[in-house]
Amino acid sequence: MDNNKIMIVGTGNVGASIAYAIINQRTTINEIVLTDIIAKDAEGEAMDLRDALAVSPSYVKITSGTYKDAKDCDVVVITAGAAQKPGEDRMQLLKKNVNILKGMVEQIMDSGFNGIFLVVTNPMDVLTYFTMKFSGLPAEKVIGSGTVLDSARLRSRIAGYLNVNPKSVHAYQVGEHGDSEFTLWSLADMGGQKITELLPTSVRKDISDFVKNEAYDIIEKKGATYYGIATCVVQILNCILNDEMRVLSVSSYDEFSNTCFGFPSVVGRAGIIRRLDLNISEKEGIALQKSVNTLKKAIKSVKIKV
Repeated sequence: MDNNKIMIVGTGNVGASIAYAIINQRTTINEIVLTDIIAKDAEGEAMDLRDALAVSPSYVKITSGTYKDAKDCDVVVITAGAAQKPGEDRMQLLKKNVNILKGMVEQIMDSGFNGIFLVVTNPMDVLTYFTMKFSGLPAEKVIGSGTVLDSARLRSRIAGYLNVNPKSVHAYQVGEHGDSEFTLWSLADMGGQKITELLPTSVRKDISDFVKNEAYDIIEKKGATYYGIATCVVQILNCILNDEMRVLSVSSYDEFSNTCFGFPSVVGRAGIIRRLDLNISEKEGIALQKSVNTLKKAIKSVKIKV
């Protein structure tokens, strides 16, 4: 396709923040189409964003539209769905959002869309799986935002303890983007030094707990999370459109378990180039299986025809 045109489905806090993050950095994205079940909301956001173009670093064509406009898009970003309420876990959102998703994906595919889906709506891993099923696209063309944000939180927290730039920390949060996610401590490093040798077990536990629970804390305080995930989504979009072949802990299909979950993968213009085959510890292997089982149970609980 190579139009570098994207569609953002859903112009709530997350969808609007993604568009705002795009125009506030230099990207190769040429066009953004915003669409929402409330059409005037999408148009209002498009108008507001266009007002910033005279002074923003990038010039991007911004319009509001319908699912029919997906036909020549390279990437469709799905952020629409019921929002996570305070005290509600991501899986409680599942039944509401799968039904919403099915209608959206079918209409987008009817437009002739043949690009990449990037799923952000929670519970994201399960919705990534169902997007793949509803769309009929090859697995590599359906990506979830995964644990990219969780891994960013993890690197920032580790960097704070070590007094280094987070970009110098290589560490991943993996599994379900939710309560069963965990840290791959055995492979975490800073400049070649193992984090397990730099930070004691108690500190690592505190970091893992913080990373897993920060979203709930933010939701409790301000009602929703959107700036962090929006910036991470733009990173994934750049990675796809620029064929950067970067390793990101996005959510993608795992044939062995028949689920989608966050795990370090090479991402480029074709979508998921490959999932890495990592030599994780036995304890981490057990944690990953537990996370996979949580997702399998969630997928099984959905009584919907695919």
